[in-house]
Amino acid sequence: MSSRVRGQRAIEAVLVVALLIDVAYWSVWFVDRSWLASEHREAYYEFENAFPLADLWLALACLLALVSLRRRSEQALLWLLAGGGAGLYLGCMDLLYDLEHGIFVKGSGGATEAVIVLLTFGFSITLLTWTWHHRHRLLDAGSIG
Repeated sequence: MSSRVRGQRAIEAVLVVALLIDVAYWSVWFVDRSWLASEHREAYYEFENAFPLADLWLALACLLALVSLRRRSEQALLWLLAGGGAGLYLGCMDLLYDLEHGIFVKGSGGATEAVIVLLTFGFSITLLTWTWHHRHRLLDAGSIG
């Protein structure tokens, strides 16, 4: 059983895209947050500035998931679940704040937030569903690659 797990390439692509989006978002945020900010209150900036460490954890989990998948390591299961769980948590935090503060109805910034929340949930649910479905093959390190 040396074949790839069905859908592995797609999951690897999803992980790469998640990493790229994470790096791009924070690069833009710290260079010129006006491109991304949905509002310009100090409380909003404080809320957003609480996310980089959690997003760094998500990025690290995604990177380690990608590396472990490529290396056929059974650690892939751990890192895929960690990445999916981190994404769900971050998505929930973002969604609740956005709903409580009416962010989604604030023009293009609200639309940007809606896309971010949808992408985060889509990414997380896809990762967790695929990982759980293939957990037995992922634990059999010789069967992936």
